[in-house]
Amino acid sequence: MNETSSRRRFLSTVVLLGAGATASDAVAAAPKAQSQSKPAEVNPTEDLMREHGIIRRTLLVYDEFARRLGGPEEKAPGEVLAQAARLMQRFGEGYHEKTEETEVFPRLVKAGQQKELVQVLLEQHAAGRRLTASMLAATSGRDALTQPQPRAATARQLTQFTRMYRPHAAREDTVLFPAFRDLFDEKQFKELGERFEEQEHRLLGNDGFENALKEVEQLERALGVHDLARFTPSEK
Repeated sequence: MNETSSRRRFLSTVVLLGAGATASDAVAAAPKAQSQSKPAEVNPTEDLMREHGIIRRTLLVYDEFARRLGGPEEKAPGEVLAQAARLMQRFGEGYHEKTEETEVFPRLVKAGQQKELVQVLLEQHAAGRRLTASMLAATSGRDALTQPQPRAATARQLTQFTRMYRPHAAREDTVLFPAFRDLFDEKQFKELGERFEEQEHRLLGNDGFENALKEVEQLERALGVHDLARFTPSEK
């Protein structure tokens, strides 16, 4: 609390006492110690949606790479795409999608909910993994992505992936995850959150989310798409 705020609080206390207020009224007006309680825990659906944030930022890297592959003179370093695809494979497919397939989808299907949506999502998970494997294969070798044909083919695969995954994640955030949340009471949901955290540590290590965030930030910087302000539309 700064000096001005302290002075104002002191003067208000004096005014209360001068007006015949009780000592307890004055105490109520006095500064209170800041709460030392810990932040609220991240719940399971919030956790899944934060993971979508990492995936969406990887899609931004894919967008920029596809753009570069479309220009013959544009530099498109294969090692950057390979790192992005490995991040998608490890974090997006091996962890996030695995959590959905083992913890989220089966519970909804068992409850008789969102069966058609779950089926489409599963098919898209499989399609995404095929595209990721193909992109990793395209980045292997010393002369990867230097010839027009492989550049065009990889650009097309990147565009297919991003075009699929953006509505995929949006449908999960707005339809699937709310339906999933409604299956639990507060105690059950908290216990599930602890289970999700244990799985994250087991598959990704103690700082799995934080490390993935750092990695995607590095990829953004490598391609010059890290500055959020550059995406603001110009009035000119």
